[in-house]
Amino acid sequence: MKSGLILHQQQHQQQLLRHLGGGGRRRRLFGATTAAYSTNTGSSPDQDGAAAATVTADDSAAEKKIQKAGLLPSLEDLLFYTIAEGQERIPIHKFITVLKSTGLRTSDPRLKECMDMLRTNVQAASDGVLLDKELFKKCVGSNIVLLTQAFRRKFVIPDFDIFSSHIDGLHEIAKKMTGGKVADYIPQLAKFSPDLWGVSLCTVDGQRHSVGDTKVPFCLQSCVKPLKYAVSIHDLGTEHVHKFVGKEPSGLRFNKLFLNEEDKPHNPMVNAGAIVITSLIKHGLGNAEKFDYVTQFLNQMAGNEYVGFNNATFQSERETGDRNFAIGYYLKEKKCFPEGSDMTGVLDFYFQLCSIEVTCESASVMAATLANGGICPITGERVLSPEAVRNTLSLMHSCGMYDFSGQFAFHVGLPAKSGVSGGILLVVPNVMGIMCWSPPLDKLGNSVRGIQFCQDLVSLFNFHNYDNLRHFSKKHDPRREGGEVRHSFGSMDYESLQKELALNGILWRKVSTEPNEEDSSTTVVYRMQGPAVRN
Repeated sequence: MKSGLILHQQQHQQQLLRHLGGGGRRRRLFGATTAAYSTNTGSSPDQDGAAAATVTADDSAAEKKIQKAGLLPSLEDLLFYTIAEGQERIPIHKFITVLKSTGLRTSDPRLKECMDMLRTNVQAASDGVLLDKELFKKCVGSNIVLLTQAFRRKFVIPDFDIFSSHIDGLHEIAKKMTGGKVADYIPQLAKFSPDLWGVSLCTVDGQRHSVGDTKVPFCLQSCVKPLKYAVSIHDLGTEHVHKFVGKEPSGLRFNKLFLNEEDKPHNPMVNAGAIVITSLIKHGLGNAEKFDYVTQFLNQMAGNEYVGFNNATFQSERETGDRNFAIGYYLKEKKCFPEGSDMTGVLDFYFQLCSIEVTCESASVMAATLANGGICPITGERVLSPEAVRNTLSLMHSCGMYDFSGQFAFHVGLPAKSGVSGGILLVVPNVMGIMCWSPPLDKLGNSVRGIQFCQDLVSLFNFHNYDNLRHFSKKHDPRREGGEVRHSFGSMDYESLQKELALNGILWRKVSTEPNEEDSSTTVVYRMQGPAVRN
């Protein structure tokens, strides 16, 4: 009997270890009911099942002194009480499941120390995998502000489970579409199945959701155009870059041999403009150094998630790129390149960048970096300047969807860029980035399923740039919680978050178990308020 119990514990530990490193279904483990919690150093759970524990008279003098002084409870304590729901210990699997319901992943780089500590405790546990308060505080201490914001639903999408289920529904609707044709003018692209369809999103707080074929690598193709434009603006500035390329929609096919009245390409999102932008990046260096430089930027934008290179597509592009070579010679004739440029070398670099591979998941983080003003949400690293992001999103909005750009701006109202591999890089500024991918294209070169998804997205949610006006209240706003407006908390440090939770009395309030005798009581209770009292 005993050996069977030990075997069961070992199997449970192995299951948890896998759970700590991977995905899993999200579900909400606890509701928002009013409950009472208190600091606890050894008393037994309340016999009535009330969610309260007491600080006994034999607590340390230091802790008593803090309580007497009326100082705030630590974030670690508040988070423990939130999850424990009156219990003395928290099962690790409960902590992980509730964490995932917030949209955070166990693989999030910001949570590495916390996850490493939890794995260590799972491996070392002899009495099951339960966290008492002290062990819990040890595990979460290095990530306490992020975790508190997550568990107290202070991210940009507070009800992330509900929002994710809507995204799954939109994905399913678009999946049923059968129109369009896989691009075949680049032979390698024609090999993709028309049934592939995936959507990934990443919010500015690093909340993640994916549905469908989101781990299949595909080439960025034209989706790389806004990214390399952002790199050029970041490095060289707006004034210098736009000496060589315009800012206006062309009204023509993306691969036309046509320039504006100043003999410049119309914008960086058509082939002529993208080729000129390519010539500006690290001008004077060799292609190998340039390629490493751009891929390093893209890796940082993707939070070091998958960024690869498809050599077969590169070779295929170069062998079938007659139109781009024609554009290159036309640009050379019109002296559109910076002085000293090697046109054939520029085109090689252009083809290389089009052949960079991503997945929906990694590209959604890139889009989220643009949505977050140039700061990667899952690393906190600034990758692009605010100027580069603003200019890039402006041109994506007006020129990013080929000849469909005007209609897309009208109906969807968000910055986006499509590519002939079937990808659509979509940015909801200050909220999230999305990559949707499906190879079949419409006659304008945009993903059929991707366009449907984007249109359905803004039909359901008020993400269109002009939806937040007075008469557009019928759509859902996922930035609201429980129908109430979500206040913008912004970047919060430990102290400001602690005050917001405990001092203002919105979520936690210090009360005494003995009415009217708070000064003489040795018991301190922190009561968590339910949604009815929230502002």
